[in-house]
Amino acid sequence: MSTLYYTLDNTVFRNFSFYAVASTLKMMIMSPLTIRQRFQKNAFANPEDIQPEKRKTIQPTTSDSDVERVRRNHLNDVENIIPFVLIGFGYIACNPNPTLALWHFRIFFFSRLFHTFAYQIPIRQPSRALSFLVGFVVTVSMAAQILFQVY
Repeated sequence: MSTLYYTLDNTVFRNFSFYAVASTLKMMIMSPLTIRQRFQKNAFANPEDIQPEKRKTIQPTTSDSDVERVRRNHLNDVENIIPFVLIGFGYIACNPNPTLALWHFRIFFFSRLFHTFAYQIPIRQPSRALSFLVGFVVTVSMAAQILFQVY
């Protein structure tokens, strides 16, 4: 008889679902923030995004530093949150200790939040690098536990 790990009756899956969704929503919020920054700075990447009456005075650009900061932050989320979510599903199937799993999920989520604040405020390095590294280590830890159980 196989065990169903992917049910809300499983504490690990329930906790993972919360932090995976919270992390994904945080990542999704970066899109409207990028759009808002583009409108505030009149820094549009495509000519068709510029209102016709402003096309003579505003040129398309992909080099506005404020827009690029938000966009790079969003890209960093994509590069880290997607692997966390994918590896997380495999991690759940390993039936990890619920307390240890919860701390993996929490630490990852809060590392991504801090990374965003450190990027946008900005806070001096190595704050952003350390927050990235913490989240990365959490994901690698989950992946390693999967590999140890599989082989």
